[in-house]
Amino acid sequence: LPKLDYSAIVQAARQLASYEDANEVFTVPDLPDLLPETLDDVFLTALYKFLFDLHVIEGHLVCPDTGRKFPIKEGVPNMIL
Repeated sequence: LPKLDYSAIVQAARQLASYEDANEVFTVPDLPDLLPETLDDVFLTALYKFLFDLHVIEGHLVCPDTGRKFPIKEGVPNMIL
């Protein structure tokens, strides 16, 4: 996992976990703050679920450097400046 920015993954997981909507029911996998040295099945399953099983349909992405918001509509992010 050397090319994975794990701290960004954890930050995104925390932001999604804090989102609440009465019409939506979802569970964000609990990821440890630091990448474990031994990658067991429990951790890999949680990471897989976060990376591949969660889909944002409506909302926005926020650039961590500039704070610019990019809207997501019908699951498609619009990242045109």
